[in-house]
Amino acid sequence: MKSVTRLALAAGVVFAAMAGQAIAAGDPAAGEKVFNKCKACHQVGETAKNAVAPELNGINGRKAAAVEGYTYSDALKGAGITWDEAVFKEFVKNPKAKVAGTKMVFPGLAKEQEQDDVWAYLSQFGADGKKK
Repeated sequence: MKSVTRLALAAGVVFAAMAGQAIAAGDPAAGEKVFNKCKACHQVGETAKNAVAPELNGINGRKAAAVEGYTYSDALKGAGITWDEAVFKEFVKNPKAKVAGTKMVFPGLAKEQEQDDVWAYLSQFGADGKKK
């Protein structure tokens, strides 16, 4: 009977861990609020254009330094990055640590939940700026 109880307890722990991961996933609505920290330089959406920094439409799966009409640092051009959630989160946590020589002056988003939320928000936008 003890082994059945241990098995049930182990299954409950695994389920709780999986549920915790689902809860920890990004929230696009919260990400839109966090993105206010990024808006001084970046734009996203149907009317987005390059400004101080490149527009971020269609970032998921896009190669870094690939937005036409924006002049990137040599460091980012040579970084060989393709944006996905893991790479984005590592970069946005501390841009200069991920790509030494980037001209991005933003100090980063230290909180993992903010990173998750901003990624969830940005991932909604296709290359045309429309929400998927």
